[in-house]
Amino acid sequence: MGTFHIEIIKPSHYDDDGYVLQWWKAWIPSNSMACLYAIAQDCADRKVLGDETAISVNAYDEMTMRVPLADIVSKTRDGAGIVCLVGVQSNQFPRALDIARQLRKDNVTVILGGFHVSGCLSMLKDMPSDLQEAIDMGVVLFAGEAEEHFESLLVEAKAGTLKPVYNVMHDLPGLQSQVPPLLPESIVRKYDGSLSSFDAGRGCPFQCSFCTIINVQGRKSRWRDADDIEKLIRANHDQGITSFFITDDNFARNKNWEPIFDRIIELKERDGIRIHFLIQIDTLAHRMPGFVDKAARAGCTHVFIGLESINPENLAQMKKGQNRITEYRKMFQLWKEAGIMTYAGFIMGLPNDTPESIRRDIGIIQRELPVDMLEFTMLTPLPGSEDHQKLYEKGTWLDPDLNRYDLEHTTCEHPTMSAEVWQQTYRDIWDWYYTDDHVETLMRRNVAYGIKPVRVWRLCLQIYGAMRFEGVHPQQCGYFRYKDPRQRRPGFRRLPAVLHYPSFALESLVKYARFGLYGWKIHKLRKRIQKDPRGAAYTDFAIQPVTDAENEDLEIFNLNDAAKQAVAKARKQKEILDKTQPREKTASA
Repeated sequence: MGTFHIEIIKPSHYDDDGYVLQWWKAWIPSNSMACLYAIAQDCADRKVLGDETAISVNAYDEMTMRVPLADIVSKTRDGAGIVCLVGVQSNQFPRALDIARQLRKDNVTVILGGFHVSGCLSMLKDMPSDLQEAIDMGVVLFAGEAEEHFESLLVEAKAGTLKPVYNVMHDLPGLQSQVPPLLPESIVRKYDGSLSSFDAGRGCPFQCSFCTIINVQGRKSRWRDADDIEKLIRANHDQGITSFFITDDNFARNKNWEPIFDRIIELKERDGIRIHFLIQIDTLAHRMPGFVDKAARAGCTHVFIGLESINPENLAQMKKGQNRITEYRKMFQLWKEAGIMTYAGFIMGLPNDTPESIRRDIGIIQRELPVDMLEFTMLTPLPGSEDHQKLYEKGTWLDPDLNRYDLEHTTCEHPTMSAEVWQQTYRDIWDWYYTDDHVETLMRRNVAYGIKPVRVWRLCLQIYGAMRFEGVHPQQCGYFRYKDPRQRRPGFRRLPAVLHYPSFALESLVKYARFGLYGWKIHKLRKRIQKDPRGAAYTDFAIQPVTDAENEDLEIFNLNDAAKQAVAKARKQKEILDKTQPREKTASA
């Protein structure tokens, strides 16, 4: 019996010095890798290449390891297998091409897929030069989702009849009864706290212009059945894995959210299966009856909310009309009352932004909104988004180095800020929000909600610490960085080991000493707050109960004319609702 090898690689990303970002343990698992690994393993179990051919499946996340390319080449060259570069985002595409180039030199079949390929082929009329470069070196491009196409792809790979491009974006699969995502324990243990991931659904109905999800996964909700979710939770539980990042871009718009929550609650309360997870939601999820309560009962410990801005002018430019500033304070309070930690995304660099306006907005958030953590990103025209499509078709200048499309670097021009000012403001914004005084406020607010301040301590170390000490966004970060001089990006000088490692050891010593001192400082703050007998009675404006949001006198409501108009519209809608509800009650009686 022969063996056909499927080697799955999730490429990493180069830092500004050309080193591959790699960690002892990464913080964010790759759901794309989990999906393809499970699909490939299912193909192996079903012997889709015939009884005479065994299928071997291996997966590697480059964020957590040096990928053994020499070993992979020895197994897959000359048609003995394939290498799948999976889940490749735009900022990871240069690294993916460098890996592919090494493999193609040894006649290895390479298939490359992910958001960059899918986004470009779904939104652009012509083939961009970076994708054409991949095709020219013999790399097979795959755009779309693999659930219903990977088996036929394997058959063609085995027969040596693969086409240069597979574009199945028009044929997005239903997710019911599909193979659920699953990674083996050996891989999951390389993530923070043995964290795994799964998608309970795909697609989002909104039209945010900066978003690639809606153009890659569609705007129609596609979801997994509760039976599928139970299956993957039980499979992970058998491996001792109980923590999950549910990767739905907007779990609240998963039309099957309630049966999924109900099933998880049942597994917890009836069968005693431990589970806790993070979900991503929109700013209106709290309005859905039972959503917040069931999320908490099911084991949700953190929510990531697409806040993006408190300025209605900016929200309108992003086509994010679903975000209503009059809802913000009540929304965060409801999540906090449920005992859940809140992250919020904040995008800076909109056309109306200046360093002064951004700093003003951060101050208002600190005073008026009980959000815990903010994660900052730069407005970036990601390939696959409407923003990118418009700029690309106009011939507007866009940074040609895809490695910079990581939401941390300037990649296009801003109407009022120079690239240098924009970049510096991004560095400064983290310090503006995570001041020592505000970290203390966050801890005190959580104590008032009955939440231990150690949770704030941990998140500050991860989220603020990632940018302040590691110099990377938290979603690209992990524990204990290492740099391999042999993997440095082409064009950068590769130092000999005798020079590289002493320098890297000193750099790491200084960095983690500073990191440790910061952690110790806010640890002492945490201990002091925990011992304060008046802690539970703490209050400030942000956590005072909202009774009539539309009629509150908030700074956020008076930012500009757009903010005042948004508040006036909300007041009018409430007046109409108040007049309608009594009539409905009378008719019902």
